[in-house]
Amino acid sequence: MSRVDEIYKNTVVPALMEEFKYSTPMQVPKLMKIVINSGVGETVTNPKAMQYVEYAMTRISGQKPMITKSKKSIAVFKLRQGLPIGCMVTLRKTRMYNFFDRLVSVALPRVRDFKGIPRKGFDGRGNYTIGIREQIVFPEIEMDKLDKVRGMDITFVTSAKTDDEARALLSHLGLPFRKKVEGQ
Repeated sequence: MSRVDEIYKNTVVPALMEEFKYSTPMQVPKLMKIVINSGVGETVTNPKAMQYVEYAMTRISGQKPMITKSKKSIAVFKLRQGLPIGCMVTLRKTRMYNFFDRLVSVALPRVRDFKGIPRKGFDGRGNYTIGIREQIVFPEIEMDKLDKVRGMDITFVTSAKTDDEARALLSHLGLPFRKKVEGQ
C-alpha cells in the first residue's frame, strides 16, 4: 500500500465524512484515475518529436503511453487523418498513487515561482485538470535526451459529485491549491 493510499484511508475518509456528513465511508469520494496527456502538434513538420514526448511520458508515468492520432484532415494546419498528434497515459491504483505522491512532494515544489495550483481547473463534475509547462520538473527526465521542453496536462478523475467535494478530497490528499484571494 502506498503512502497516499494510507493517508486516504486513515485521514481523508474520516475528515470528509465529518465535513460533508456522509453516513457511510462508501459515500466518500475517491481518486479513480489520473490521465496525463501531451499534444504534439509539431509532428506534422518534425516526425521525431513524438519519440521525445513518448520517452518523457514513459519515464514520468512508469508505463508506455498510447499514441493519439488525428481523426480528420485539416488542410490549414497541414494535418492528415491518422497522423500521430499526441500521447496519453492513464494511471490507476498503485501507479496512480505513486505518481500523485511524486507530483505533490517532488515535482510541484520544483516549479519556478510556485505559489500553489489554480482553483479554476474543475469541470463541474468533480474532475480537476492542471497544466504543467515543463516536463523537466520531474527528476526522472534527463534533459540531454530531449530536443526541447514541452508541457503536459494532468487530469485527476474523482468519484465526487460536485467540485467542492473534489476540491476537499484533493486538498486533504495534499494537492497545494492557491490561497483564496478576495474577488476569486
